[in-house]
Amino acid sequence: MSTPRSRLILTDDHPMLVEGLKTMLGRRFDVVGVAHSGEALLALLKKQEAECLLLDLGLPDRNGLDLIPDIRALQPALKILIVTMHLDRVLADAVLHAGASGFIPKDSGQQELESAISAVMAGERYLSPRVPPITFRAGLGAENPALATLTPRQIEILGMIAQGKSTADIAATVGVSESTITFHRANLRKKLGIDSEWGLVRFAILMEVGDKVRRDDNSARKGSTPH
Repeated sequence: MSTPRSRLILTDDHPMLVEGLKTMLGRRFDVVGVAHSGEALLALLKKQEAECLLLDLGLPDRNGLDLIPDIRALQPALKILIVTMHLDRVLADAVLHAGASGFIPKDSGQQELESAISAVMAGERYLSPRVPPITFRAGLGAENPALATLTPRQIEILGMIAQGKSTADIAATVGVSESTITFHRANLRKKLGIDSEWGLVRFAILMEVGDKVRRDDNSARKGSTPH
């Protein structure tokens, strides 16, 4: 009696890439659905169950980090493997903290991709060895003179972006409409000289890391002060 094959859902905004993945992975897994946007994925998850989701971060309507809480709400047991062009430890740590099970670059070979799927399906976390470690320098990489021009509300929103909260979650926390938060995000990008939503997410995370490094450093210095 043959063992049932694991069911996969693929989400990426490049149809040719999705078709290539379907062909490659179809030898070992059942690809039961594909989506090319965040909203299309959520609609699919309402009617199609699967064991593993391969999710791109840079979707046209919503980013992958923003989607993870909604995916978890629809299918809590679904394993999420991020497959992305962003070879970045800051983003990798953010999506794993948000609930993804693995993180792998798009240009990985078939062997590593299948190994990553098998690992997350077994309940393990998978982080590609090609993702570089975070460093003290990276933590301070969000130093930007434009930070001094931000309002307290904008700083608050940046902090929630760093925590992986969606636009809807931020709007509910602050008590304003989603369109207002969308406006704030666009204004933050303009003030900080950032040209993409992912750039803003990364900046916010780096700012949090830098703040933590400084707090830990200050605590260490106080602890070593002779009395």
